Amino acid sequence: MANDFPKHLVAGYGRYLTKGSIRHREAQEQLAIYGQRPDVMVISCCDSRVTPEGVFHAGPGELFVVRNVANLVPPYEETDGQHGTSAALEYAVRVLKVKHIVVMGHAKCGGVHAFRENANAPLATGAFIGRWIKLLEPAAIAMACMPIDRLDDPQLAMEYAGVRQSLKNLATFPFVDTLLRSGELALHGAWFDIGSGELRIMDRVSGKFEPCATDAQILPVAAAE
Repeated sequence: MANDFPKHLVAGYGRYLTKGSIRHREAQEQLAIYGQRPDVMVISCCDSRVTPEGVFHAGPGELFVVRNVANLVPPYEETDGQHGTSAALEYAVRVLKVKHIVVMGHAKCGGVHAFRENANAPLATGAFIGRWIKLLEPAAIAMACMPIDRLDDPQLAMEYAGVRQSLKNLATFPFVDTLLRSGELALHGAWFDIGSGELRIMDRVSGKFEPCATDAQILPVAAAE
């Protein structure tokens, strides 16, 4: 073992072997034999404070997760290059045949903040982040022309708008559009508050984000436990 491998990761792996692995042993054995069959794909930010499996209390094999800066989905294109998010989307839809795709934004998103701070002076053309977050430009234009949210918080409004734009971009992929039209695939928008733990869901008709009500919030504490 490399001596410089982070010791806290080794310790975490030890806890996984004695607790997590035992809890999911049977499920993992089945997944290893029969492969994965998640019915939900989640496109989330790579921010370390936001973990889709944690937010949705999902175990191994339940979610197909793609994480990138600012939870963005580029529009469909056939140009040369490496299209990581598009490749994952294609695999999820055409191979795994997921039934739902959730784009989940979050509070205090650094990618969105970088876009807002550099809207008039983008990062150098050689910067990966600068080119990537330009995908938010159509969202900013739409937000300015036809604002859905009446918010005093421009950061939050842009986080919402970015989720909406990614959902629009998803529909530009032919293999996604076909399944949307047939009703075999559904797209969803969500937003997570890091500080409070609140999850908000986007209404498909209005485009507005509303708090997600759950059975756990309705049941008495003792029953929820």
